[in-house]
Amino acid sequence: QVRLVESGGGLVQPGGSLRLSCAASRFTFSSYAMSWYRQAPGKERELVASISSVGGSATYTDSVKGRFTISRDNAKNTVYLQMNSLKPEDTAVYYCNAKYYISNYWGQGTQVTVSS
Repeated sequence: QVRLVESGGGLVQPGGSLRLSCAASRFTFSSYAMSWYRQAPGKERELVASISSVGGSATYTDSVKGRFTISRDNAKNTVYLQMNSLKPEDTAVYYCNAKYYISNYWGQGTQVTVSS
């Protein structure tokens, strides 16, 4: 059974940093594009960042450009999201997603709360 397990969430003050990790197993990780999504209370889930299967191309939603960095280590079957200069509006549950043609997998999510 495919597994995506997120970690690294927590409570951080505005301006702080967090690094999320998503460990993947039981599928060919290096073939999949990986993404981070987030969902704040009362809002729809939104795409935050994506990275291609070989890691050569990354895209970001405008609100996180210059603050967040997505990366992956195909040897470790792990994708990361480095989040700097965090703002209260970044508060959400962050989900890892793996996509390859019609295959689409989700993790269980990790809570990120930015508050003083």
